[in-house]
Amino acid sequence: MIPDSQIHTPVLLKEILEVFDPQEGEVYIDATINGGGHARTIAQKIGDEGKVIGIDWDREIIDELRIKNQELGIKNIELACGNYVEVTKIAEKFGITRVNGILFDLGFSSHHIEKSGRGFSFQRDEPLDMRYSPAQNALTAATIVNTWSAKELEKIFREYGEERYARQIARAIVQNRTQKKIIRTGELVRILLRRVPPRTTRIHPATRVFQALRIAVNSELENIKTALDDAVSLLLPGGKLAVISFHSLEDRIVKDFFKEKKEILRALTKKPIRASEKANAWAARLKETKENPRARSARLRAAEKIRPTAQ
Repeated sequence: MIPDSQIHTPVLLKEILEVFDPQEGEVYIDATINGGGHARTIAQKIGDEGKVIGIDWDREIIDELRIKNQELGIKNIELACGNYVEVTKIAEKFGITRVNGILFDLGFSSHHIEKSGRGFSFQRDEPLDMRYSPAQNALTAATIVNTWSAKELEKIFREYGEERYARQIARAIVQNRTQKKIIRTGELVRILLRRVPPRTTRIHPATRVFQALRIAVNSELENIKTALDDAVSLLLPGGKLAVISFHSLEDRIVKDFFKEKKEILRALTKKPIRASEKANAWAARLKETKENPRARSARLRAAEKIRPTAQ
């Protein structure tokens, strides 16, 4: 048994277990393993005859999890460093061609904010990087900020960040970089604080711009659709696909995908399940959002494969 203190606090864990209902001997893929909390809990349920394949694009996360799993004596989780758009290829490397369930926990993790030092947080002064996989991705946030045109910057801030002041921000960045390259998060934040009017909401003025840059650097939205397509082909009939998203852009892609694939997928969630919902579970969910701040914006959609994928 894995001690509770050793398990990363995963988002919407109870709901994920209800969707999957993992049984002895089954096979699952955690396509974005992050801290490993979902994967380790599922691994306990499926026993030694089952298997979880855990994937992450960030080599540091995989290396840390490999050490932790060895310390905990976990033998039914296989780890792979890679992009989830290649989920089928990665599964095949472990001799897996069909699975009972696949989980996508989208976006960045607490590791990226607290340990990576790559500029994911506007609350830390770090190099403006934002790559999940520096070894496999040459494009950094600093490159975007210092070389893209004002029109290109405005486009990503508006489309990926849903930032209403996208044009003003883009112009301010271009103006400031002519005097000095913007290479650290603190420098970018200072520009944003001068340009973005104080908001009536609680979010920091840099929130939407940092989101947009992270999405652009890692091609996040393009990758989601590709990965979901690939994942469906891996599912057994009756297999479940669960996706946790953290903003409306991701959720819209998942919603549209389930609708597009309605001939082979049956949606299990008419509306996304959120950590803030269900009054009778209010206290438990409040506790979850305190233990894991990401849970506040988390939303879960799930679907069941109802017939084989056409070859």
